[in-house]
Amino acid sequence: MKYILFLLFFQMSCTSNNSQAVKLDTSAAQTDLSKYSKAYFASGCFWCVEAIYESVNGVAESISGYAGGHTKNPTYESSNTGTTGHAEAVEIYYDPEVVSFSDLVDVFFASGDPTTLNRQGPDRGSQYRSILFYQNEEEQKIIADKIAQLTADKVFANPIITEVQKFEKFWIGEDYHQDYEKKHPNHGYIQAVSIPRLKRFQEKMPHLIKEGH
Repeated sequence: MKYILFLLFFQMSCTSNNSQAVKLDTSAAQTDLSKYSKAYFASGCFWCVEAIYESVNGVAESISGYAGGHTKNPTYESSNTGTTGHAEAVEIYYDPEVVSFSDLVDVFFASGDPTTLNRQGPDRGSQYRSILFYQNEEEQKIIADKIAQLTADKVFANPIITEVQKFEKFWIGEDYHQDYEKKHPNHGYIQAVSIPRLKRFQEKMPHLIKEGH
């Protein structure tokens, strides 16, 4: 019975057993991303968040990795200890003429729970905490205004406790984490958590979704 429960927990958490994969380098995007703007968000398991943002019209690429911590060269294994300070995060490449930073912040709040401490869905630990990263004063103001409006409108039953941080550094995640939902559609966690989370978001904001998604 204990073995069965362990397997169920393993399949229901944002965990992969592939520890032999190498780090993804910046050439892995396959396309020239230099013309796009970049944004950074942490909202729980990066498998889920990557898929959510890649479904948004105007987003050219979403890359899984780590941000918000105090150590260099974090890995999946080290970040999962909770000692690196990093959260699972995504780097978003987007066309601001199609989708704005403000829209991307709306996606953040529409696709996750910003009221839980060190948790998102079934995933618990500081590596799964939610963070809104800003790169300049304009982005900082957009985030602050969004939080103030959501609070005033009482959109969430509990207070918003999402961290707001000045962006410092994004560390690209291991290759096997990239496009995980797309590559492993039958994984237990993907079926039970990631895909339902994606569909719930798309139902909330259909006007932002790419055709065919």
